[in-house]
Order: sequence, then C-alpha cells, then structure tokens
Amino acid sequence: MNYNALNQYKQNTVYTATPEELTLMLYEGGIKFINIGKLSIEKGDIKRAHESIIRAQDIIIELNASLNMDYELSKNLRELYEFMIDRLIDGNIKKEIEPLDEVLDLLTDLKDTWKEAMQKSKKARYGSK
Repeated sequence: MNYNALNQYKQNTVYTATPEELTLMLYEGGIKFINIGKLSIEKGDIKRAHESIIRAQDIIIELNASLNMDYELSKNLRELYEFMIDRLIDGNIKKEIEPLDEVLDLLTDLKDTWKEAMQKSKKARYGSK
C-alpha cells in the first residue's frame, strides 16, 4: 500500500468513526506518541522526543476540551488530564522517562476502561450478537 493510499484510508477511518471510536483513537494516539517520545529520549533524539511529547500533549488537550462538564466524572477527568499534561511538560523539559511512564500508565488504563465501556454499550444496544 503506498503512502497516499494509507493516508486516505486513515482519513476515511476518522471521518466515518463514531464519537466513541474517535475517543479511543485519541487514547491510542496519545499512547503511541508517548512511546515514541520515550524511545527518542533513550536514543538521544531530543528533537523527535520533543515533537512526540508535544503531540501527546495536544491529544490530551483535545480529550480535555471534548469533556461534557454536565457530569461529575468529567470534572474528575479534567483534573486527571491536567495532571497528565503537567507531567508530560515535566518529562519534556527534563527529557526524563519517569513522568512519561506515569502518563502512559494512566492513559493506558483510561483507554482500556473506555474500550470496555464501548463493548458493554454495544452489547446493551445490540444484544449479545
């Protein structure tokens, strides 16, 4: 598959995704960029580490901005997202892996929980097909 076809596929995936799937994609993207940032720090590629961590921050900022603040859970998530952004900034400034690992653990837990909630919602909506 050539690069343009892959980009078109990715673009179509985003355009046709449900809001729930988009949130999952954001979690997965954040995890991906944190891992790239960690690997880049280990390799001494400061520029790539910085760019990857900034991309992860942008994703978490987007997750934060998309919260519906009518729910108590959203207030808790907002605090968690703000903490994660602060830790990513710390990791980026100091080029340390520990803060990135903290965020990676949190983001992975959120992703897994979100995925489970999506599956339960789908079962409730469509039965156990």
